[in-house]
Amino acid sequence: MHADPPAARSVSSDDFFLARQPILGRDQHLVAFELLFRAAGEHDDAQLTNGAAATAAVISHASLLGMEQVVGKQVAFVNVDEVVLMSDFVRFLPPRKVILEILETVKPTEPILARVAELKALGFKFALDDVVTHSDDISKLLGLVDVIKIDLQGVGRERLARLAASFKAPTCKLLAEKVETQEEFELCMELGFEYFQGYYFARPAILSGKKMSPSEMAILHLLELINSNADTQTIELAVKRDALISLNLLRLMNSRAAGASRRIESLSQALLQLGRRQLQRWLQILLYSAPGGQVELDSPLLQMATTRGKLLELIAMRVWPGDAASAEKAFTVGIMSLMDAMFAMPMADILARADVDDAVRDALLERKGDLGVMLQVAKLLEGAETGRALAVALKKLKLSVREIREIELAAFEWVRELAYEVH
Repeated sequence: MHADPPAARSVSSDDFFLARQPILGRDQHLVAFELLFRAAGEHDDAQLTNGAAATAAVISHASLLGMEQVVGKQVAFVNVDEVVLMSDFVRFLPPRKVILEILETVKPTEPILARVAELKALGFKFALDDVVTHSDDISKLLGLVDVIKIDLQGVGRERLARLAASFKAPTCKLLAEKVETQEEFELCMELGFEYFQGYYFARPAILSGKKMSPSEMAILHLLELINSNADTQTIELAVKRDALISLNLLRLMNSRAAGASRRIESLSQALLQLGRRQLQRWLQILLYSAPGGQVELDSPLLQMATTRGKLLELIAMRVWPGDAASAEKAFTVGIMSLMDAMFAMPMADILARADVDDAVRDALLERKGDLGVMLQVAKLLEGAETGRALAVALKKLKLSVREIREIELAAFEWVRELAYEVH
């Protein structure tokens, strides 16, 4: 029997934030999230407290909430150190939903190798974290791990090809972490990497002379009609002119996340029952649809944008109780915040085509006002940058650590329900 470390019992859930970082496959769809717990203290800029305490917090939260709520249909990568590997509380995690990520500080002693083999026999999968060289220690673990994470920032480009080639094996897949640019992603694709972690997909690659597609223009036109208070008949006719928009709108509006009380069969019924605010929301989501109009909730950009939208809406509802219009503006800021990456166009050019409120424009272009602070909170949480900057932002909004974590988990759940229903 392995004893639980004291950290597993003494972690205060109020002292941690959850960060959830996307991991993509070669088709650029989400396959997993890495879950991280970060200390919430004002002076602990992105500090993880001791590994066992942090992992215990991940496990206790995942057990309480159900891993499904936190990562949806994807799997979770969870960091484990020697203390966690040898403890019993790691068994609380569902083997089919997690990959245990062995930290680089773990030495492959005989007891560690035996424990990894024991957990593998129970169905757990393993990854090696932050690999920058092919050492003897790593060689000892190779036959037991399923994924090797190579840190791009710790390996020069000329060494990367040799290192990747040295790990090629049918039973082991390569994951490139800290992928920051499209160029780095393409290089890793050529080298045979299967998985990719980093925010390269959310970096706007601005293309000069880029034009929006007719479908995108049609959605923006509809949003303008809503913002200018056009009559319902005009809006309905504009929606019906585009069959793909009509079809996808009905699918989105019938999702559990939309909160429709009964099945909506026609656009007239949808407009009547859900009103313009909800229509505006689903049109904003549709802007992220794939070419051909398919809404793909396992697109990392759409996941991130919808999570930001819901997160900001829920923050606004706490900051301005009963102010539905401000909550909707907050949702708009969150979901539009990645449109420069989506359309490969400067944000100013996109906003020139979309009639948005001044407060929304100021938040998106200059991070101004309370909406700008809310967007900063969302970005800090995504990057697991949870020290002083986050403490200052939360103080401006008069929100506690507990409140923001509850909001974050509710946003994850909303997006999970949306993805579940739309597919």
